[in-house]
Amino acid sequence: MPPVFSVRNLWKVFGPKADKVPGSPLAELSAEELRERHGCTAAVRDVSFDVRPGEVFVVMGLSGSGKSTLVRCLTRLIEPTSGSIAIDGEDVVGMDRDRLRELRRHRAAMVFQHFGLLPHRTVLDNVAYGLEIQGVGKAERRAKAAEMVDKVGLAGLEGRRPGQLSGGQQQRVGLARALAADPEVLLFDEPFSALDPLIRREMQEEVIRLHRDEGRTMVFITHDLAEALRIGDRIALMRGGRVVQCGTPEEIVGSPADDYVRDFVRDVPREQVLTVRRAMRPATADEACEGPVLTPATTVADAIGAVARAGTSARVMEDGRCLGVVDHRGLLGVVAGLDGERRAAA
Repeated sequence: MPPVFSVRNLWKVFGPKADKVPGSPLAELSAEELRERHGCTAAVRDVSFDVRPGEVFVVMGLSGSGKSTLVRCLTRLIEPTSGSIAIDGEDVVGMDRDRLRELRRHRAAMVFQHFGLLPHRTVLDNVAYGLEIQGVGKAERRAKAAEMVDKVGLAGLEGRRPGQLSGGQQQRVGLARALAADPEVLLFDEPFSALDPLIRREMQEEVIRLHRDEGRTMVFITHDLAEALRIGDRIALMRGGRVVQCGTPEEIVGSPADDYVRDFVRDVPREQVLTVRRAMRPATADEACEGPVLTPATTVADAIGAVARAGTSARVMEDGRCLGVVDHRGLLGVVAGLDGERRAAA
């Protein structure tokens, strides 16, 4: 299927004569040299990627890597310096004011770290606020808002005001408000970074549940590697405004593109990310018909438990086909290889 978002050669440069940087020798300067010589900061440097329908696409990196600037460029909350952005094949950079307003109100909704709730309004009225701005009638918008409040687990709290809610509950209100507009894409800009760890994990599970139930396309910005690995179908890892690697969690952890990515993922328990595809071997005729069934997405750690409980090899099945089998020897071989990599890296 065609991508929802398609980004090509995107630049965002802040400073004087910013438009002179992309495509010129200045583009090859380091961030420090560009800032010292020309007073410019290249927050996003020549970034290209596609966001596929129905996936959770995570953009992650440390502070200052350009990830938040990048997501704001997608709907032109920040104007790109150069490059192209398309949503469903439509040019975002060329949109006029009315078309851009329609994009932000109906097609791509933002969920920010700071909730921006209206303190004098109830939960229900905060969720309905975006629909009110769109001109939706009172009865319809309140019915839709009530549905979204229930969907994010806040049923019974409709009449409370934001000051009466916990941080996690306030973030759920912000999520419900974004969902109420029924956008094609949800854009999350580090939405959970200010929350306590337990509440943060709860909200991550909420995002995973919503994605599983609705299949909605999501772009999720985070600086937390564990969060990215947990919720992302694919991850774009940024450094200094550039995407240094883009791939599935398994590709990022199992096949780092360079030393920076390798250092970034060094402490990740890889057996909890890598899947049984790395440990599979062809199945014999008997093995293809017997034993526990695993999916190709089963992690090595989970497969070890399944094989140990069954006392036999396990089949890896997809669409009714046996792709191969995994056994104790193959799975432990993968783990031994990972341990060797860890020792070598240390």
